[in-house]
Amino acid sequence: MLSVPAGVRIWLVAGLTDMRRGIDGLSALVQTQLSADVLSGQLFIFRGRRRKRTS
Repeated sequence: MLSVPAGVRIWLVAGLTDMRRGIDGLSALVQTQLSADVLSGQLFIFRGRRRKRTS
C-alpha cells in the first residue's frame, strides 16, 4: 500500500491516456495540460486503455 504524506495533491487524469508515450511524454502532458511541475511532489495518476487487472 502507498502511504501519502499529508498535504500532497493527487491528480486523477480523466479519460484514457496513451501509455505508449512513456515517462517523458506523460511528463510533457502534465506540463502542457495541467501547467504543473512534475517535480513538485504531487502525484499524477493516468489510466490506460487496458482494463485487465491481476488478482
